[in-house]
Amino acid sequence: MRVYKQIVLYSILIEFNSIQVVMAQSVPPGDIQTQPNAKIVFNAPYDDKHTYHIKVINSSSRRIGYGIKTTNMKRLGVDPPCGVLDPKEAVLLAVSCDAFAFGQEDTNNDRITVEWTNTPDGAAKQFRREWFQGDGMVRRKNLPIEYNP
Repeated sequence: MRVYKQIVLYSILIEFNSIQVVMAQSVPPGDIQTQPNAKIVFNAPYDDKHTYHIKVINSSSRRIGYGIKTTNMKRLGVDPPCGVLDPKEAVLLAVSCDAFAFGQEDTNNDRITVEWTNTPDGAAKQFRREWFQGDGMVRRKNLPIEYNP
């Protein structure tokens, strides 16, 4: 009877510990800041490649993984496209706009989106795409692209 009680107690502890781990990973990601904060502006002429630098700052108290998406992969690129930031760490991203025929192509919906999520506790500081594919919360910030004539 005593062995059975120990097994049940051990089983309960394992269950409790797994719940703690799940709860730690379900903490919503904190805030990021971007500089500029609201939009990215490119200026004419558009017959050559333009590059605009933005800063992404992890304002939270947890390590995050980030990834950048764009609505127009032919025209817009970002380097580096993904990475890992420790708390209060920042990264400078180069947003590039390839040459295009301004006024002849639709640019109304162009934007980049910063997505970020908390990294698992104890994970190496190396970006992993699967962090964004599980049950964890992913936050997004849209930065519209404005093209001045």
